[in-house]
Amino acid sequence: MHQAATPAPPEREALVLTGHPGVPTQVGPFAHAVRWGDTLWVTGQMPTDPRTGDVVGDDVVTQTRQVMRNLEAVLHAAGARLADTLMVRAYLTDFDEYAAFNAEYATWFPAGLPARTCVGVTGLAVGARVEVDLVVGLRPSRSTTESTEQDPSAPEGAAR
Repeated sequence: MHQAATPAPPEREALVLTGHPGVPTQVGPFAHAVRWGDTLWVTGQMPTDPRTGDVVGDDVVTQTRQVMRNLEAVLHAAGARLADTLMVRAYLTDFDEYAAFNAEYATWFPAGLPARTCVGVTGLAVGARVEVDLVVGLRPSRSTTESTEQDPSAPEGAAR
C-alpha cells in the first residue's frame, strides 16, 4: 500500500524590518514579524517615532494613531496591509481610556473590523499607554518582501 507524501511544514521566516520606511527600531530582542505559511504574526508596536525612537504624544488617541502607523509600516514592508488583519490584541494601561481608544482604532479598519482582544495592563515598555499586535492573513499573490499595491481600504488621498 502506498502512502501519500506528507507535505513539508511551512517555513518560519523572522522579519527584522528596521530601515524600511516608517518602521521603528525594535525596543527589545525580537523580530518585527514572523511569517509562517500564509500567516504573519506582527510584534506589538509602541507609539514611538520611527526616526527618533521617542514616544509620540501623552494621550491614548495620539499614541494609538502612532501605533497604527507603525503597524501599517511593518505590514507594508512585509507585503501585507491592515485590511488583511485577522486578529488584534490591544493593551491599555488605563481602561478608563477604552472608549477613546476604540474611537481612534475603528477608523483604521473602514472595510470591516477584525477579531480583537483588549486588555488592561499595569505597564508597557517605553512608558506607553497603548500597544497593539496583529495576526494577519497573507494573500497568495503577495510577497513577504515587496508590495506595490495601495491599501484599497484607505480613504482616497490618505497616506494609508
